[in-house]
Amino acid sequence: MPREGYQDQLDDLREEVLYMSEVVLDQLRSGLSALDSKDEDLAWEVIEGDHEINEMYLDLEKECVDLIALQQPVAGDLRFIAATFKIITDLERIADLATNLGDYTLEADRDMFPDVDIQAIGDEVIGMIEDAMEAYASESADGCYAIAEYDDKVDAHCERASETVARELISRDGVDDEEEVDELMREVYRLLLTIRDLERVGDHAVNIAARTLYMVENDDDLLY
Repeated sequence: MPREGYQDQLDDLREEVLYMSEVVLDQLRSGLSALDSKDEDLAWEVIEGDHEINEMYLDLEKECVDLIALQQPVAGDLRFIAATFKIITDLERIADLATNLGDYTLEADRDMFPDVDIQAIGDEVIGMIEDAMEAYASESADGCYAIAEYDDKVDAHCERASETVARELISRDGVDDEEEVDELMREVYRLLLTIRDLERVGDHAVNIAARTLYMVENDDDLLY
């Protein structure tokens, strides 16, 4: 294959990955919106939309494998393809976590812990993914380091949210009815899982930044 055609394939792969990230971000935004408004129809759209992202992932995975097998890339091109393969895996897993938000929406009847701002955490991790994909698109090493540093703030936010749930649970009085206790515990479990999943989204954003840094500078500083 002429060199020009090979370079076009690499450029197309990058654009397709960026498009996949936009679809995944839409899923995550919809999952958060469904959870906030208790919109079961939107929740089902998120859950059912995961199939499209899985298909997209498999197609891009095949493109990466074919490029390595047929073109035998070296140096920077090989790092780009290898990093891209890892990044689409992180994007697919973020989509799975967005699907979890749809599931939690179907399980939630009402908010028992209004002091826990799930949407704020969601906005933070969405911003991390956007910045990570911008770093991937522009090959910005500085952007990669900024995402890794911001993750500490998200982790601290998630920890405070979990502590809020625990403190409010401990301080509650007058919950004696067995059915009401069961409902309360289901809500606690769901909310803690939601916080955990959003924290994991942030971790995947850091993974994307780490792979991008390796791609750009052959630097594994953020990989471990």
